Amino acid sequence: MNKKDLDTSDLAVALKYDGENTPRLTAKGRGELAERILALAEEHNIPLHEDVELAALLSQIPLGDEIPQALYRAVAEVIAFAYLLSGKRPPGFEDQ
Repeated sequence: MNKKDLDTSDLAVALKYDGENTPRLTAKGRGELAERILALAEEHNIPLHEDVELAALLSQIPLGDEIPQALYRAVAEVIAFAYLLSGKRPPGFEDQ
């Protein structure tokens, strides 16, 4: 592993969560590809969350695969953050 492998500042990953199934990794890339992923997210008003360590872990997952159980909590926090930013409520959420 070289220094570039450890530098995740130019890394972007994207997840898809439908509210029912385990989130899946739908895109990942560095450099120009990372910039394109971020631009598409912004264009479609998809909330962005910066977590270099989580992105590094997620980037090791093959595209299309579900996130591993070990990352459920961290990804759940990101999904909750995205819901909060977009003013949405998770499926099945009721006001109390």
